[in-house]
Amino acid sequence: MARAQGARAQMALAFETTYGTPPVGGFTKMPFASTSLGAEQPLLNSELLGYGRDPLAPIKDAVTADGDVVVPLDAEAFGFWLKAGFGDPITTGTGPWTHEFQSGAWTLPSMSIETGMPEVPRFAMYSGCVLDQINWQMQRSGLLTATARLVAQGETVGTTTSAGTPAALELQRFGHFNGAITRNGSALGNVVSADITYANNLDRIETIRSDGRIDGADPSIAALTGSIEVRFADQTLVTQAINGDPCELEFAYVLPSGESFTFTVHAVYLPRPRIEISGPQGVQATFDWQAARDSTVGRMCTATLINDVETY
Repeated sequence: MARAQGARAQMALAFETTYGTPPVGGFTKMPFASTSLGAEQPLLNSELLGYGRDPLAPIKDAVTADGDVVVPLDAEAFGFWLKAGFGDPITTGTGPWTHEFQSGAWTLPSMSIETGMPEVPRFAMYSGCVLDQINWQMQRSGLLTATARLVAQGETVGTTTSAGTPAALELQRFGHFNGAITRNGSALGNVVSADITYANNLDRIETIRSDGRIDGADPSIAALTGSIEVRFADQTLVTQAINGDPCELEFAYVLPSGESFTFTVHAVYLPRPRIEISGPQGVQATFDWQAARDSTVGRMCTATLINDVETY
C-alpha cells in the first residue's frame, strides 16, 4: 500500500478567467518547499436541551480555505507570485524581458492551485486563490525562500489530476549571496538581516451560500512593513528616524547569467530605535520600518523581474 510522501508532492498553478472557476488548461508546474494550503469545516456543538445528558449530533459550520506556500525566490516562477500580489506587470524588451509589477492595483487576479500526491492518489484543486501576503528575509547565508499567504474559495479533491500536463519552468534560484541593499541609490552597509512583508489585507466576502464558501476576497488598504538589523556604525539611519524623513530602499538580487529581481520601496519611514549595549560584542540596532505612497512616483513599491519569460 502506497503512503503519501512529501518528496513526491507536486503543485500546479493557473490564473482564472472567472473567480472560483479552475481553467481547463494553462497550468504551470511550480517549485515549492512546503504548503499548508487546505480547506476545513468545523463542527458546531448542539446547544439544545431536553434529550438527556448526552449531546445531540453536531452540525457543520462554514468552509474556510486558506494557507501558506513556501516558495523559492527564483528568476522565473516567482513572477507568478508577484502577479498574484500586484496584478499584471508592465513588460518590455525583446528577450530578456523586463516585468515591472506596481503596487496599488484595485483588483487582483485569482488563481487555481492543485496540490497532488500521486501515490495515494489525491489531487486537491483550490480555486479562487488570492494572495493576501508575501514575506521574505535577507541574511548572510541559508536558503532564500518567500512565504505566500493565500485565501481560497474552496477545495475539490479527486483521484486524478485536473491540471493536465503543466508547463515546466527552468529553475534559476537566487541565493542570499546574490543580494544587496541600497538606500537612496547608495549601498547600505553594516546590515545583518532584513525582513520584508507586503500585505494586501484581503476582505473576505462572506455572503450566505448553500455551499458555505466565500463569494470573493477583495484587497483593502495595502501595507508594506519590515525590519532592518544593522551593526551600529554611524548615525545615518538614526538621524533620518529623528527627522522623520523618508528614504528609498532597494532590495536586489542578481545572477551571474543576468537574471535579476529588484524590489524598490519608494518611501520608507524609520522609527527611532532603542540603542542598547548588551555586552562586549558589537552593538546592533533594529529599525522596524513602514512604507507609504510616494507622491513623486505615485505608488508605494515596484518589483522588477528580468528573465527569459515573455509573459505572465
